[in-house]
Amino acid sequence: MWDGKPHNYRMRITVIEHEAGAGLGFFAGWLARSGAECEVVRPYLEEAVPERAADGLIVLGGEAAAWQDEDYPWLPATRDLIRRSVDTGVPTLGICLGAQLMTLACGGTVERGGGGLEVGVRRIVPLPGASGDPLFDGLLDGPEPAVAVQYHGDAMTRLPEGAVPLATGDAYPNQAYRLGERAWAVQFHPEATPEIFAGWVDGSAEHLVALGHPAAELVTEAAASGPRLAAVWRPFAERFAATVASAAAAVSVASVASSATATAPATTVASGTAACAVPSTTRP
Repeated sequence: MWDGKPHNYRMRITVIEHEAGAGLGFFAGWLARSGAECEVVRPYLEEAVPERAADGLIVLGGEAAAWQDEDYPWLPATRDLIRRSVDTGVPTLGICLGAQLMTLACGGTVERGGGGLEVGVRRIVPLPGASGDPLFDGLLDGPEPAVAVQYHGDAMTRLPEGAVPLATGDAYPNQAYRLGERAWAVQFHPEATPEIFAGWVDGSAEHLVALGHPAAELVTEAAASGPRLAAVWRPFAERFAATVASAAAAVSVASVASSATATAPATTVASGTAACAVPSTTRP
């Protein structure tokens, strides 16, 4: 069925990258093969965070705290972009820092984690809300526990109003949630390859060892888990791409209909959205 797009249309996903060592990883290839073109914005290189996302939005991780605006001056604009995307139904995925920014932007709370640093390949456990979810349905239900790369010390301690918890873990309970039908936050790193994780560990090995984390063992475990990570999180990325494509097609059809009739309102909010609450102010 024609979806209102030109034949050569390629869905576009805006990606906010907070640091060079925390890029799209696995997702770069998986999303490209799903028909998505990722437009990466690097504010740490003084590239401006856009006011609006393209057909979809991914906000990646980084070492910043979600409230650390003075040291990372693009964070307020990133929170505004997330809030606007959630409110208008743009498919949105926040990863680690991106998830924490979504939480703050939409009225939840992020704090220093009481359980300390969560690092390595760790178990992710589905919650009842995952059943029927466009991204998580059946994803974590394999014969062996699903795992993901973790590297964070801050935690989402109170979720935004209306959030549907989707997954939990051993160290921190809030590992994934959905807002409305098209916005997701994940505390872990589904995009991180073993090589990316090894780079993070290499850059902080002394700190990790001082905290009691065996750096070399963490890297070895991640390398051995590569196929297992890809088996779980490739379908996740593909489902997100399908959600972006479906939403873009719906917007295009609505736009074509509006142009033909000239009767539709100039500005509409897509169905299935969840309006963000007033952002909370959170300190470490």
